[in-house]
Amino acid sequence: MKIGILQTGHAPDEVLGSLGDYDAMFARVLDGHGFDFQTFNVVDMEFPDGPEVCDGWLVTGSKHGAYEDHPFIPPLESLIRAIHVSGRPMIGVCFGHQIIAQAMGGKVVKFDGGWSVGRREYTYKGETVAVNAWHQDQVVEVPPGAEVIGSNDFCENAALVYGDRIWTIQPHPEFGSEMVEALATHRAPGVVPVPLIEGARAQLGMPTQRHKVAEDMVAFLKQGARVDV
Repeated sequence: MKIGILQTGHAPDEVLGSLGDYDAMFARVLDGHGFDFQTFNVVDMEFPDGPEVCDGWLVTGSKHGAYEDHPFIPPLESLIRAIHVSGRPMIGVCFGHQIIAQAMGGKVVKFDGGWSVGRREYTYKGETVAVNAWHQDQVVEVPPGAEVIGSNDFCENAALVYGDRIWTIQPHPEFGSEMVEALATHRAPGVVPVPLIEGARAQLGMPTQRHKVAEDMVAFLKQGARVDV
């Protein structure tokens, strides 16, 4: 099964040699399930010819806001809607979660409550799971037809499903502790309040259920795939 990764941002230069870019992080966490990956750097205006190019799709995180004026955002929203119409399964993570919601009629804002960084616990499908987060923006209005399947006190709409074709989540199943440390070092200073950075670092050694959530991503992509794709 061929999965198209729509890369909407790039990891800090300092980690590219050790962890790779966002597409590499997703390829690792989804490894071992028979997927072939093709990356499209949509943030750099590199787009696929259409939904039929791949069997399933994944929209990555980004430092950009879905509501900001960037050249790649309008064509990405159009592609998201076209993928949905095509019936192919689509996953969105962090910015991907937000831009899919916006494209489908929801609302994304820079959250007044500030940042969520590092290990966070969520009620997800009736269970408590911990996943690493890194965001200030949030989906504050759920699109028509979407169902909330994950939340916590800080992020009400942390995971959504749109029938059996779209699955999105606000935190980062692809981020291990190394990436959280890298973001704390290279992206957070001067942007994220110091107490939050220190709190994220203090929890680096604690376990998460990111691989459990990644297994749900795998199952969604495989079960959502159309037999005629």
